[in-house]
Amino acid sequence: MKFGVVVFPGSNCDRDVAYVTRDILKQPTRMVWHQDTDISDLDVVIIPGGFSYGDYLRCGAIARFSPVMQQVITHANQGKPVLGICNGFQVLTEAGLLPGVLTRNRDLHFICDRVSLKVENNSLPWTQGYSKDEIITLPIAHGEGRYHADASTLKALEDNGQVVFRYEGQNPNGSLNNIAGICNITGNVLGMMPHPERASDEMLGSSDGLKMFAGLLEKVAAMV
Repeated sequence: MKFGVVVFPGSNCDRDVAYVTRDILKQPTRMVWHQDTDISDLDVVIIPGGFSYGDYLRCGAIARFSPVMQQVITHANQGKPVLGICNGFQVLTEAGLLPGVLTRNRDLHFICDRVSLKVENNSLPWTQGYSKDEIITLPIAHGEGRYHADASTLKALEDNGQVVFRYEGQNPNGSLNNIAGICNITGNVLGMMPHPERASDEMLGSSDGLKMFAGLLEKVAAMV
């Protein structure tokens, strides 16, 4: 399986993701510059965290217009896996691949911490390695991570099982319904504020995030 990690000016978690896919899981991985217009060789696209274009205007608003994003939209519409982490989640909402928006944290402070998450949906290729309602711990690092959507969108997300991760216990940023991660209606596009790539190596104190990437590989292997 070939992974592509999108790199915008200001991305700073791209190499963290590549370390997991290339060095831990031994999968071919290509760094995809934001001006690239051909990603047809990729099986999976990951949009990493960071501060794309300096987060000017609002997080993800400029990155959404990068040449590569039209290719990512096509990739997603073909049913192929797309993961957006932190700033990547913001980019996916700006691009219309996921509903809602990420706004300033409740207290307007940048938060860097570890949080407990409940796995609400473990039927996705990304989450099949977890148990339903499993509690995991992942790092967060964001200033605009409060998920917001109108009442009808929230109801649809809940009714359709599109809430994938939910903050357990303390809600760090004020996200509605404690939402930490959601997917699209078909389940191939996932956006989340916590960083699974920062919890994928025991040397960093946790490997709770590794199950996401390994689970995807197992799902694809089972289909071959």
